[in-house]
Amino acid sequence: MKYTKQEILDMIEEEDVEFIRLQFTDMFGSLKNVAITVSQLEKALDNKCMFDGSAIDGFTRIEESDMYLYPDLSTFTIFPWRPQQGKVARFICDIHRPDGTPFEGDSRYILKKVLKEAEDMGYTFNVGPECEFFLFHADDYGNPTTVTHEKAGYFDLGPIDLGENARRDMVLNLEEMGFEILKSHHEIAPGQHEIDFKYDDALTTADNIMTFKLTIKSIAKRHGLHATFMPKPKSGINGSGMHINLSLHKDGKNIFWDESDKNGLSKEAYSFIAGIMKHIKGMTIVTNPLVNSYKRLVPGYDAPVYIAWSTTSKSPLIRIPSSQGENTKIELRCPDPAANPYMVLALCLAAGLDGIKNQLVPPENVDVNIFEMTEAKRIEAKIDHLPENLCDAIEKFEEDEFVRNVLGEHISKNYISAKKKEWQEYRTQVTNWEIEQYLHKF
Repeated sequence: MKYTKQEILDMIEEEDVEFIRLQFTDMFGSLKNVAITVSQLEKALDNKCMFDGSAIDGFTRIEESDMYLYPDLSTFTIFPWRPQQGKVARFICDIHRPDGTPFEGDSRYILKKVLKEAEDMGYTFNVGPECEFFLFHADDYGNPTTVTHEKAGYFDLGPIDLGENARRDMVLNLEEMGFEILKSHHEIAPGQHEIDFKYDDALTTADNIMTFKLTIKSIAKRHGLHATFMPKPKSGINGSGMHINLSLHKDGKNIFWDESDKNGLSKEAYSFIAGIMKHIKGMTIVTNPLVNSYKRLVPGYDAPVYIAWSTTSKSPLIRIPSSQGENTKIELRCPDPAANPYMVLALCLAAGLDGIKNQLVPPENVDVNIFEMTEAKRIEAKIDHLPENLCDAIEKFEEDEFVRNVLGEHISKNYISAKKKEWQEYRTQVTNWEIEQYLHKF
């Protein structure tokens, strides 16, 4: 919602707000903030609130550390779970250099740049996410565990679903903050949940994903639980994904729909799919950013492994949901909720637009369960697969100049440097699995 400065000041006085959080997201998808009191609000609204960028991983060197937070007034919201006297509100901010130019390491800015390119082509980009998470117990010291006492499964309800009350509280708080919640339910694995909110334009959706994650974690803690968006916290069960439903609109109409096509898809939709399939290997380091992400992308746990698309099967990377007409959308199934949503959506849109500009054509749709195909059949059908681990994803990112250019040199260089360090640290660990497998044998 668009607010003027005066409307913000009036609301803060009427609602007895005492603290303001100026929030921003680092390139790894972690939410950061600078907290101010109401006495400093006018200074913040005039974009004069400064912070030390060198303290944030991948931002700036110490000698050019001064950064300014520019609050986006449309993101103003009051946290309903904080005290009712002396309330806490927040703005999501863009990051600028002292000379007023946008900071090229700000992932929100990266998404805005690609959205401007789409706007220049006459397009608006809408996104609907499906965010999964686990609710686990905390130990006696408040530290998270991977313990859950419940045994519920897909769509189960209380009393089997012990997270039902926490999830209800989450939904009520999200609705109070302006979210339109479409559905919430228990997911397949014990302790796993999903809450879906209505699609919106890409920037609003990316902001909403960050707000959603903060809200889920905050409400879980109030219930004595720990909410985690880690992609695969336990082996042997399903991991958590963040499927994203994508659609392009022009002159108020969904341009992915063509009723004369056998699949109900337009040429632009096919080209958009082809663009994502062309660049997905290079994008995977962003859509699936952790060592742990690749423990989810394995056969047998409802997560995609193969680069294909389908109108019926849920095994490929891309699925076309059955709703057609103005609701036609492309569902990308590989992203996980640990990803930076601004960078994920920037890359999805840029890759799709690349497909449209170059009139790319995707391979034939695969409407069978790819996991049940033999390797020979997959090779015959020319079905490729996603990177199998973080090291593989790093290599594919470095090979895709287009993906690196979308993110820009600053983010690409710092992001990949951090991911190489993460892989190196993981590679030198000795895991419990190795001890159990080898210690008694050798």
